[in-house]
Amino acid sequence: MNTERWRRLKDRLAGRAMGVLAFLVMALVLFIVVALAARARPLLDIQSPVKLLASSEWRPLQGKFGFLTFIVGTVWVTLLAMALAVPPCLLCAIYLAEYAPRRLREMAKPVVDLLAGIPSVVYGLWGILIVVPFVRDVVTPLAAAHLGAIPLLRADNLTGYGILSSGVVLAVMVFPVLISVTEEVIRAVPDGMRVAALALGATRWQMIKGVVLRRALPGIIAAIVLGFSRAFGETMAVMMVVGNVPQIPHSLFDAAYPLPALIANNYGEMMSIPLYDSALLAAALVLLFIVLFFTIAARIILLHAVRRAS
Repeated sequence: MNTERWRRLKDRLAGRAMGVLAFLVMALVLFIVVALAARARPLLDIQSPVKLLASSEWRPLQGKFGFLTFIVGTVWVTLLAMALAVPPCLLCAIYLAEYAPRRLREMAKPVVDLLAGIPSVVYGLWGILIVVPFVRDVVTPLAAAHLGAIPLLRADNLTGYGILSSGVVLAVMVFPVLISVTEEVIRAVPDGMRVAALALGATRWQMIKGVVLRRALPGIIAAIVLGFSRAFGETMAVMMVVGNVPQIPHSLFDAAYPLPALIANNYGEMMSIPLYDSALLAAALVLLFIVLFFTIAARIILLHAVRRAS
């Protein structure tokens, strides 16, 4: 009896300890939000959040802080990266989950994990050494010659640094997240559904397209949203190849200035300018809210997928 009581006591203590740790993690996120909001308050007291988000004027010396330019740059880079990354990652995940032999799949997983572990500065150097010259010497002349893009090619985007280069680098960086999560979601589809589809005369691809992917669709969407969140907050690699020009881009060859790059480049400098510190922390708060939104959305979609699977 004493042994049984001791076992139950340990279970209760372990449950409460894990509950406290989970609460601390959530409290940490709240603490970060409160700290950023408190430091950004001097700027928010004199300018409404709507005006900050809708204005494209960024003139710290004149006290004008508009985030629209940086938000648009971030969205351009992120959407391009996801457009480049999602199709090959989805096909790769389908192959690893449905077609690849077990030995090949076990060999591919460490490679995917290795991609996830490479520091972002290495991706940035790869972008400077390989992607930027390729865009400058090959893609830009082809676009100017065959797509009529000469009016869009200004002096600041003939260097190869811009949205296209940063989108390519960022797409490679989100490969591991998309491939790993998508493969696990596809493999979680019950084998009975595959067998039933094949027994009804469907080909293997018809079974994958009509049964497996349809069943795994919520999880695939969640993987894309998680990859979007990962790409949206990336700083170092994007900052090294995007150009860092505070302008609203009008083509893939334009330079841009994403929010993370703005914070990383300027925080700690020019702090003698009034409200400059508050403006940068307000930008960090906006970035945090956007990432939190997409992370929560991905979690809701995953829970919906689990309920459907059960």
